Amino acid sequence: MRLWVGAYAADAGSAEGIGILQAGEADDAGAGGPLGMVGTAVAAPGSPSWIAPHPSGEILYAALESDGVVQAYRRVSDTRLAPLGAPIDAGAAVCHVAVAPDTSFLVASCWGDGRVVRMDLDAAGRPSRPVIAAAATDPYESSAEEGTLSTGARVSGAVVPDLAAAARALREAAGEEYAHLIPAYDDVPETDAESEEAVAGARVSRAHQATFLPGGLVATTDMGLDLVRIWRTVPGGLRPVQDVVLPKGSGPRHGLWHPSGHFYVVTELSREVFVLATDREGRWHVRSGEQLLGTLETDTAAELSMGRDGSALYAGVRGSDTVGVLAVRGAGESLQLTALAETGTHWPRHHLVVDDTLLVAGQLADEIVSLPLDARTGVPGRVRHRTVSPSPTRLLARR
Repeated sequence: MRLWVGAYAADAGSAEGIGILQAGEADDAGAGGPLGMVGTAVAAPGSPSWIAPHPSGEILYAALESDGVVQAYRRVSDTRLAPLGAPIDAGAAVCHVAVAPDTSFLVASCWGDGRVVRMDLDAAGRPSRPVIAAAATDPYESSAEEGTLSTGARVSGAVVPDLAAAARALREAAGEEYAHLIPAYDDVPETDAESEEAVAGARVSRAHQATFLPGGLVATTDMGLDLVRIWRTVPGGLRPVQDVVLPKGSGPRHGLWHPSGHFYVVTELSREVFVLATDREGRWHVRSGEQLLGTLETDTAAELSMGRDGSALYAGVRGSDTVGVLAVRGAGESLQLTALAETGTHWPRHHLVVDDTLLVAGQLADEIVSLPLDARTGVPGRVRHRTVSPSPTRLLARR
């Protein structure tokens, strides 16, 4: 089979643009065969760190992170993409884009300035008319008790450094060669309204992902302010519905909707996976959380994915370069960590389950690897295949 590969380009990595990965034969349904890069589908010097598909399979949307724009591309051949329309401004360090199920719009998330941006899609799939959603506010600047959710529930979270301290620790761990690839969480925007002392410890909004939920809802994560924000889609924009507050310093990064009706969220800094669900009144609550035990204090969690039958989740961990395997328990309201397996590559930025295979993008190793999944336990085995791939950050199966 073939997959699209998002990556950091020369401004922050070594890729030319969006690549094409082949696993086994091009027409294989699975990804267990030998890996190889087919080539670059389109040059994108602005770093297409995240790519998302149009349901037709003929259009890709890329978050060009260093340019702060969203660019649409159309397939012009089996191995080539071409720009579709002009790039659309999103915000500083746009890092994620998600397409609405009805293809009428997309949502872009920007970790640089915290923006959540809605863009219309026309009949041809071209984005336009960006609308910036309401900005997030820090729940921990209020009188709310630390560790208490807006929903009234309490959860236990690991004691972790703030974003600025975490960024400094990560750069030290990555070394001089890779330090520039660590997001500038300690780069607080300048302000003339506060003193240097006040700004030094400021918490800054860092939107990171959007997930479409049933019933016309969208969930977005805000790493900087420890929020999962719930929105309702309305004509021309997004209307805030509720903010769910996670433990201070946890850093919610990516979420995953589960067929059981639960929403799972992995936290980058505290390395946990939280389970969110609604009550009878439709209010969102945290039901439980599971720590990725065995990880290091300088580790950061990355992607969260689901196994083929929904019975297991996989949470990537950068630093110790592992993946946590979590079993879905009960009716989906709880998780249990069953294994922490080595990925066999460095800095697993993204991973993808394809049937009985786990594909992992080793961003700082400049490679993609595949690991077999045990049919009974779902635990990954040792690396089966690997291929050179410059600065990979996103794997997307082609349709």
